[in-house]
Amino acid sequence: MAPKVLISDELSDAAVQIFRDRGIEVDFQPKLGKDKDALAAIIGKYDGLAIRSATKATEKLIEAATNLKVIGRAGIGVDNVDIPAASRKGIIVMNTPFGNSITTAEHAVAMMMAVARQIPEASASTHAGKWEKSRFMGVELTGKTLGVIGAGNIGGIVCDRARGLKMKVIAYDPFLSEERADQMGVEKVELDDLLARADFITLHVPLTDQTRNILSRENIARLKPGVRIINCARGGLVDEDALAEALKSGHVAGAAFDVFAVEPATASPLFNLPNVVVTPHLGAATTEAQENVALQVAEQMSDYLLTGAVTNAINMPSITAEEAKIMGPWIKLAGHLGNFIGQMTDEPIKAINVLYDGSVSKMNLAALNCSVIAGIMKLANPDVNMVSAPIVAKERGIQISTTRQDQSGTFDGYIKVTVVTDKRERSIAGTVFSDGKPRFIQIKGINVDAEIGRNMVYTTNEDVPGIIGTLGQTMGQHGVNIANFTLGRARAGGEAIAILYVDDPVPAAVIDKLVATGLFSQVKPLVFDVE
Repeated sequence: MAPKVLISDELSDAAVQIFRDRGIEVDFQPKLGKDKDALAAIIGKYDGLAIRSATKATEKLIEAATNLKVIGRAGIGVDNVDIPAASRKGIIVMNTPFGNSITTAEHAVAMMMAVARQIPEASASTHAGKWEKSRFMGVELTGKTLGVIGAGNIGGIVCDRARGLKMKVIAYDPFLSEERADQMGVEKVELDDLLARADFITLHVPLTDQTRNILSRENIARLKPGVRIINCARGGLVDEDALAEALKSGHVAGAAFDVFAVEPATASPLFNLPNVVVTPHLGAATTEAQENVALQVAEQMSDYLLTGAVTNAINMPSITAEEAKIMGPWIKLAGHLGNFIGQMTDEPIKAINVLYDGSVSKMNLAALNCSVIAGIMKLANPDVNMVSAPIVAKERGIQISTTRQDQSGTFDGYIKVTVVTDKRERSIAGTVFSDGKPRFIQIKGINVDAEIGRNMVYTTNEDVPGIIGTLGQTMGQHGVNIANFTLGRARAGGEAIAILYVDDPVPAAVIDKLVATGLFSQVKPLVFDVE
C-alpha cells in the first residue's frame, strides 16, 4: 500500500506533485492546519504530515497520530512541533534549515537601508500629498561600522552583503574563529567592543538562555549614540521597552524589527515611534524561499517514506534503517560526549578530533561525527541538527578529524572526543555497556565510570580530604538528591574530578556555595538530553 501524506498548510503545486510523481498518496488540505480538532480527527490515517507554521503539531495531535512516521516542516523553525512527544512516539521531525537563508539575510539588509533613509515614513508622507524633503535626512551606509551579532549561516551572508556595500563589518560570535573571521573579511570582537563601536547593529542568533535580551537595558545604555538596530532573527533578543525609551530620548536613532517578543504582535512599545520600521515576520517571505523549502520538504519526506533515508532530521541521525538498531546507543553516546564538551567550552573551537576504537570504528562514522558535532554546538545553536551540524561547523572554520583504530584496551569499543581552542585542549571518552547504556569512562585523561543522567554536576579539585563530604553535605542541605556519584584522580594528591548525577536541576545557590568553599577549581552544572 502506498504511503499517505497529509499537507495541512499551503505548499506549492510543484511540491504536491513531487509526492504524487513518486507514488505517494497525497491529501492536500491547506486550511486544515488552523482547525486543530478536525486535524486530530483524521491524522491517524496518515504516514506523513507536511506543514508550515500554521499547523501546531502538539502532544495531543501526535498522540492521535497512530500511524504517523514523519513530520516535515517547510522552513527552519520547529517551534510549532512538540519534538519530545514526536520522539517518544518514534516520529521523525524534519525541517529545511537552509532554504530561506538568503531571503532572511536580504530582508535584514533591506530593513537596514529602510531605517537609514527613513523610507517607510517618507513614503507615507508623500502618499499623503506632502512634500517634506527636508524632514527626512538619512545617513549613508558606506564607511559605517556594522556590528553583526551571530556570524553563522544567515549572519555570514549579511556580512558578505555589507562588505559589498563598503561597510566595515565587526562580528561578535563566541564560536567564530579568528581564521574564519579573516576568510569572511570581518573583524572578530567581543560584545562590549561591538556595542561601543557599531553605527548599525543586526542580530542573527537563535533565542536561548544565553542570547535572551542580549541587547538588555544595560547594554542598550552602552550603545554608541545614534546607533540603528535591526532584528530579523528572533523576538526576545532585545528589551523592547528599553529600546523604545532609547529611541524616544534620541540615544538610538532608529530601529527595524521583523520579529517581536510576542507574536502575532498586535501591540508593541516600538509601534508608532519615529524612524522605527516594522514588518510582520517576513524574513522568509519571498516566492523563491517558500518554493525552495516546499520542494525540499517534499523530497525529504518522500525519500524517507519510500527508502528509509533520513535528511535534515531534528531528532534522528542520518542512518539507514539497518544501522539504526546497532548504532542507536552509540549515537546517543556521541551526542552526550559532544554535549559535555559544548557545555564546558565558552571560547571559539578551532578543531574537533574524534577517535573511534574497536567495534565502533567499523560503524557509520559520518552519522556518529554528526552527533558529536551537534552535541557540541547545541548550546549555542539549538536549531542545529545532525545533518546541518557539519555545515555549521564548516562555516565557522572548525576543522573536523576522525581516527579509527583497532581495539586497544579493555573495552570492546569506545569514542574519545577532543576539542582544540586557542587556550586549551579538552577531551572526554565514553562507551556503551552491554545493557545499551552510554557511560563516560575518561575525562581529561582521568579514568571514571559515570552513568549519564539528565541533570549532573561536574567538579575539579586537588585530591585532598573532605571533598566527598562537602559535596554530599551541601547537596543534602539544599534538598538535592544524588542518584550516582563518581570520582576519579590523576594520582594521589593530584588533580581530581567528581561527577554527580542528581534527580533535579541544581539551584544556582548550591553552585555558589560550593565555589565559595575554595576547595574547587571548577563547579559546573550540566544538562543532558536523555530519555
